[in-house]
Amino acid sequence: MNDQSVRSNITGLRPSKPCVLCEKPSVREFHPFCSKRCADLDLGKWLNGSYAIPVVEEDGAQLDDYDPE
Repeated sequence: MNDQSVRSNITGLRPSKPCVLCEKPSVREFHPFCSKRCADLDLGKWLNGSYAIPVVEEDGAQLDDYDPE
């Protein structure tokens, strides 16, 4: 058996899901993306601040009352 035929017989642990950016089938090497291009585009969005986690601001009075001494 050659290396290629062994790989073709391997069953993944989870079903393949579509790429989170373009909806093409994802591939194991770039999971959850379909290609290096989509993975790099997603990384670029994180690095330039396109993705953000919403923050709930607390009442400022609670922070002003804090005295560490």
